[in-house]
Amino acid sequence: MKIDHSLPLEYSTEENRLKILGFWIFLGAEIALFATLFATYFTLVDRTGNGPAGSEIFEVTPVLIETILLLTSSFTIGLGVNAMRLGNKKATMAFFIVTLILGAGFLGVEIYEFTHYVHVGAGLQVSAFTSSLLTLLGTHGAHVTLGLFWGIFILMQVKKRGLTPETANKSFIFSLYWHFLDVVWIFIFSFVYLKGMM
Repeated sequence: MKIDHSLPLEYSTEENRLKILGFWIFLGAEIALFATLFATYFTLVDRTGNGPAGSEIFEVTPVLIETILLLTSSFTIGLGVNAMRLGNKKATMAFFIVTLILGAGFLGVEIYEFTHYVHVGAGLQVSAFTSSLLTLLGTHGAHVTLGLFWGIFILMQVKKRGLTPETANKSFIFSLYWHFLDVVWIFIFSFVYLKGMM
């Protein structure tokens, strides 16, 4: 395996570069998935039947907390990748741990939010609106949950093996995934919550 020391560690081998390219292609499929969920939501947003509308169930405080937690986690994972490129294993792990804690906090607020929706009569089978809303939010939440487990496994590998081309590549690909989830959340925040509260 030929290592190119002029490139960042995560790009230092041809295999690593191909894995990153492959992951960008995978993210293209993820974009198609979320685009479909958003299109479904926008089509069904006014089909509330006998159930509540978004303006009746959305609360600004939990949504702001979720947004702050997720955007901060995007910043901390960026700091983690920067520390990784500087060869600082301890700082890399610390920033990744903070990222995962913020992600877990986001999930906790989202679980509260889901129970609130069900409590106020906005369950999955109440209307086309609630069904499309909970499917969109639930799919994003499932991706965050997967990300938490993935991040834990990467931390275990970095702790055991240190910062190698392989662990750096995995860490960088994970950071791309995490940034993607943040971008999706910005769309949810802007076009689902803010629009729905008006």
